[in-house]
Amino acid sequence: MSELSDTIETSAEYAENAVLPALHEVHLSPHAQSAAPTHIPSNLQDNGEEKSAARWAYERLILYIQNFEKQLNADQEVAMGFTGSDAGVMRIEGLGYFDPDIVTFYGSTDTGTRTQLIQHVAQLNVMLMALPKPTEQAEPTRIGFELAKDLETIA
Repeated sequence: MSELSDTIETSAEYAENAVLPALHEVHLSPHAQSAAPTHIPSNLQDNGEEKSAARWAYERLILYIQNFEKQLNADQEVAMGFTGSDAGVMRIEGLGYFDPDIVTFYGSTDTGTRTQLIQHVAQLNVMLMALPKPTEQAEPTRIGFELAKDLETIA
């Protein structure tokens, strides 16, 4: 008789945990730059750690944002377009998660209105966009690189 596991996974969780952090993309142009992360930090490569869906989404979003920013020029910053609505665009100024299943984006609109998007991971749709940096700003803000520092410290 075999021993029972201490935890029970849904078939979706089992499938996801079996392949994470695998990544695959195909582009029409052979010269297209991938928007997917090109480097996965070693502390994120171990899929044996118990992580919530929110934390998995948070960590992977940071990698996508950081890699997207690597492709921007000095006059652009990353922003997020809202998919499925006409709510507009938010300049990403922060990102967080609330276990087990909530991801939160903090930012501002192009008019400076403070915004916060609270999203369930099952509804997560993020469109990264390149916006011109504010003219009064000497250098573009690279939130992805700030967020990536957090990936090195969270346990």
